[in-house]
Amino acid sequence: MTTVSDTDPIDAPALLRGFVSLRWLARMYPSGHPVIAQKLDELYALAQAHLQQHDKLTIDVIRGEVHLDGAASRDDGTAPATAQATRELAALGVDSLHISAGVERDEIRLAAQFLDYVKENASVETLERRLAAQGITHINFGRIVPLDTRWRARQWPDAPTSPLDPIYAQSLVAAEQAFETVASGGTLDAVTVRDLVQLLIGEVVRSNAALGQILALKEYENLTYCHSVNVAILSLLLARQLGLDDATTFVLVEAALLHDIGKTRVPLEIVKKPGALTRAERKLIEAHTTFGAEILMETPGLNPIAPVVALEHHRELREGGYPDLGQGVAPHAMSQIVSVADCYEAMTGARTYREPLRPEQACLVLARQAGTKFNTALVKAFVAAVTFFPLGSLVRTSCDELGVVVRTNPSDPLHPVLGLITDDFERLLGEVDTSVRDREGAYERQIVSTLPPREHALDLTKLLPSSASLARSA
Repeated sequence: MTTVSDTDPIDAPALLRGFVSLRWLARMYPSGHPVIAQKLDELYALAQAHLQQHDKLTIDVIRGEVHLDGAASRDDGTAPATAQATRELAALGVDSLHISAGVERDEIRLAAQFLDYVKENASVETLERRLAAQGITHINFGRIVPLDTRWRARQWPDAPTSPLDPIYAQSLVAAEQAFETVASGGTLDAVTVRDLVQLLIGEVVRSNAALGQILALKEYENLTYCHSVNVAILSLLLARQLGLDDATTFVLVEAALLHDIGKTRVPLEIVKKPGALTRAERKLIEAHTTFGAEILMETPGLNPIAPVVALEHHRELREGGYPDLGQGVAPHAMSQIVSVADCYEAMTGARTYREPLRPEQACLVLARQAGTKFNTALVKAFVAAVTFFPLGSLVRTSCDELGVVVRTNPSDPLHPVLGLITDDFERLLGEVDTSVRDREGAYERQIVSTLPPREHALDLTKLLPSSASLARSA
């Protein structure tokens, strides 16, 4: 999610308005007229102010809101002059303006004049070639295709649709009730929270079926309570991998369970909005961290670290993210743990604007962001705990077998134990250990792909029954 800076490098709406104004002036006056020269000077100065620090300047108009290099401008597009300019550009088929370093002053004049011809002969040659033919090589225009509108977006279920492990289902019900109480203006009950944390630590994490439903790719856009339970379990798995003691682990799981409680104060239509957020909506969704800290500080009986984690779980390791807590303020260690678990859980769940990422893809994203957004040691420990192919992953082998990961191999995480299943996903055919090698030392079978679970077909409660023994992934 893009953060709006306190001070925009340039006045992007002014640059956009200037282009539209220059288009009209070029129709009325010859190219050397002082009025045109003055407007050109203004636009060239604005562009150069930005290009002195960046290779490219990109202005996008998204639902009437002006964005500079992906960040919303303070002028939200509703000012009359800006609104008129964006409407004119939209009528011409232009939603984006791109200016690259090296732009010449006269290119700006030519580009403004070219606006009248953007729509013409679009199928004959690319817009870039047409611009170059006019001597415009550092300016381009673009069109934003509205693929993220609500009516076009895929509507994923809000919660798991397949049969749930009974203990996991019990934890979801308890979490939903607690979050609904807060959403309706009630008070969070610390005793209820402690009971739920005990359930997660004592029973949910010991169920292979529950872990499979939490760890693997999920084809539903889980609501806040479901996401929070999953993040709590993922944080617990990371705590076990790190060797944290029981008392510290309890505090961590409690904080992880409540990290998003502030979203109960954000309208659901904003939390679930499939397209780009307006500046006001973005500020409101980002405020859930502050809301959460306030709610938890007012709840007696909770550990004091809970509001800290709620406030910090979107802060990055190197001072990025939100909210802005001042220079040199690093997130608490527990906030860093929850941040890793929160990101993984979000990526492996569906969103209206994207498909869910497979677990191995999510692990790779975490790895790429280690050291900047996330603590590198925590990312390594997390990937070791959940593995690239966690419990419940649906995979196909090099022997063209369909299987579900039922156990992981600590010494060989890329080669778990699979329960082979029939093509109708109903019956186990037996187990195979993909770490087994032949006489020449080569693996007898490899995992060649992971597959999305088929809706209403993959019943992990049958394929991964609850187990009294703690799974290796825990």
